[in-house]
Amino acid sequence: MAYDFQNLKDRLKENEEWLTRELSGVRTGRATPTLLDTVKPEIYGARTPIQNVASITIEDARTLRVIPWDKSVVKSIEKGITEADLGISVAVDDMGLRIIFPELTQERRQQLAKLAGEKAEHAKVTLRGHRNDAIKDLESAEKEGGMSKDELFRLKEELQKLIDAASAQLDAIAKKKQEEITTL
Repeated sequence: MAYDFQNLKDRLKENEEWLTRELSGVRTGRATPTLLDTVKPEIYGARTPIQNVASITIEDARTLRVIPWDKSVVKSIEKGITEADLGISVAVDDMGLRIIFPELTQERRQQLAKLAGEKAEHAKVTLRGHRNDAIKDLESAEKEGGMSKDELFRLKEELQKLIDAASAQLDAIAKKKQEEITTL
């Protein structure tokens, strides 16, 4: 019996995408529009992502420009960014908002690198859970008589190769982010 690893592969991909999203929210001192993805100010009575009501552009290495399509929502966006407590400053001018990222101290860089490592470890714990679920599936299929011991052994080896590759990918994502944080 051939075991289908597609469900596992999909779950591994989701885990990788989760880590990438989580690490994109970790500020590196460089202006990045993805930092504002989690900010949802109250606009027209509903919590709305900023990118749905304004354009976000990078002005320079430490400054973002937010230009609302409706100038009446500038104060709501400013309040939402301030309430998000991202450690950035907001200045309102005639064009919209200017988001200024302060320089990171060495201590703060170390804290952010540690946070990135913790998020990567959380992703690896999830990865181990996916591996355990797949092993249980394989063992139950073997007990039901769907495969031989040799086939079970071969599939477990194949499973471990998939897990090792996914783990290496998670490590690479985390290492890249930690280098980005510490070398700016």
